Amino acid sequence: MENFNRLVSSQLETMDKLLYLQAELERCQEIERELKRLQKETNLDSIQKEIASMKQQLQEIHRIFELQTEEVIRSYQEVGVTC
Repeated sequence: MENFNRLVSSQLETMDKLLYLQAELERCQEIERELKRLQKETNLDSIQKEIASMKQQLQEIHRIFELQTEEVIRSYQEVGVTC
């Protein structure tokens, strides 16, 4: 009977380790999922900032193009007037 009790006790210790490791594994996997989600959000934020920057650059280039167009028109009108 002493051998049986020792084996059962050993098995219970093993079961405790198993349950502990299973709980730790699940906790770590949850942390991993959260980190992946945060990484995706960080990447999204980075892309959104890049898009906003590109839109701003596009507006500036559009403004410069309009100014150049106006200058070309004025120059053409001046040439037409003097010819």
